[in-house]
Amino acid sequence: MSHVEEILELMETLDQIKIRVEAAVPGAALEIVPNASPDGQHSLLVDNAHALAVAKFLRDDSALRLDYASNVTGIDWLDTVVQEKRKVKQVIDGVEREIEQTIEQTKPGYLEVVYHLYSMELKHGPLILRLRTANRGDRACVPSLTPVWRGAEFQEREAYDLYGINFEGHPDLRRILMWDEFKDFPMRKDYVEPDDYEYEPTPHDDVLEKTKRHYPA
Repeated sequence: MSHVEEILELMETLDQIKIRVEAAVPGAALEIVPNASPDGQHSLLVDNAHALAVAKFLRDDSALRLDYASNVTGIDWLDTVVQEKRKVKQVIDGVEREIEQTIEQTKPGYLEVVYHLYSMELKHGPLILRLRTANRGDRACVPSLTPVWRGAEFQEREAYDLYGINFEGHPDLRRILMWDEFKDFPMRKDYVEPDDYEYEPTPHDDVLEKTKRHYPA
């Protein structure tokens, strides 16, 4: 079987899973997100309102038994400017003409959580599941899938700590790498590194040089 055929087969399998999930979880909005990389690992985007029910189906379905979340990662998607060409009518020299204009629109950014799911029982996977926040600000939240996959607890905390993704229903959502007083989220693409390392107990190298600008010798 060629690599292209393997990708198509994977896509078809994911499409079948999508159909079965939609039948089992009424109202669930699922979308297959293609991956054009050599690995061709397509993923399944699920709406937040039905994410927990979908996760339970993926874990409990007899043909899937996706009982292990091996990896939970965050992705930051910044605002993007999208150019769209439109034809509009204008009067030029007294004559109505149809001209083409380029309209720029800003597409709001969002944060994404990616789960790699495997079946320890049936020895297959991964199935890649995605959740998205509504924005990067006051609605940067998704449901926690820790109640379904217990091993996701620390990894969701890491995404919360570094990306600022709030996991609703998480049993212990607090920072895991950064200290409690730390502000901001260092894995976001627009994160600006502070110049004042007041919490660095032993500044060295570049950090030491920056520290000298704030504290007397």
